[in-house]
Amino acid sequence: MTTTDAAGARKPRFRRRVGRTPVVLVLPAILALAFLVLPLAGLLIRAPWATLPQRLTDPQVLTALRLSLETSTLATILCLVLGVPLAWLLARVEFPGRRLVRALVTVPLVLPPVVGGLALLLVFGRRGLLGEWLDQAFGLTFAFTTKGVVLAEAFVAMPFLVIAVEGALRGADTRFEEAAATLGAGRWTTFRRVTLPLVAPGIAAGAVLCWARALGEFGATITFAGNFPGRTQTMPLAVYLTLEQDLDGAIVLSLILLVVSVVILAGLRDRWITAP
Repeated sequence: MTTTDAAGARKPRFRRRVGRTPVVLVLPAILALAFLVLPLAGLLIRAPWATLPQRLTDPQVLTALRLSLETSTLATILCLVLGVPLAWLLARVEFPGRRLVRALVTVPLVLPPVVGGLALLLVFGRRGLLGEWLDQAFGLTFAFTTKGVVLAEAFVAMPFLVIAVEGALRGADTRFEEAAATLGAGRWTTFRRVTLPLVAPGIAAGAVLCWARALGEFGATITFAGNFPGRTQTMPLAVYLTLEQDLDGAIVLSLILLVVSVVILAGLRDRWITAP
């Protein structure tokens, strides 16, 4: 099929032909979808809906939920304070070993969380490389405390923020920053007044993902901070402990985390899961 432009020239117009979907791809795709959805459906099917209101108001559930929300929020703030400058450094500054630094930043993504917790214990424990000095000099103790929960969550969640913000910085138009520099703005002023507004959506998305990862952290937390109700027992740890005694209670706690995950995905659907 052809079309005619303003000059009268005929241009071919191509249509994308959609062939028949091969069965050899459809069946594995359906199996993959079922594999991902059925376990979540199992939570909804087996949920004790009749006693759900009473279980949600249980003091242990509320304590674990409050602690999880507080520590994940504090961990996200810590990641923002430290991670945004790190992302800017990786995206805007050329320095020797930048690829190595970027690789080190992503290590917690693939590192088993229990190993991360052990590493934190060796560094920030009372006999750790820095922990002993911090305890003696400032009286700061991280291991097996609420502060340790925040530290463990920030360790595993910060790469999500750094990667998101670095990607936003690399995709931002640098001409605005260059224009600000030509008008006499310093680097700090340019960063604060130009760069941050440009990448604000990326920072927000990275912060939400960081918060979600911190909320669901288990391995590093239980290794570095322990599992003490009211002090270090977050929602994932409460699910693990409740599962040994009360299956319905563990399902209720899991439902809360599931709802949080769905809300986060719904909020980020335009940025992460919407396809053209």
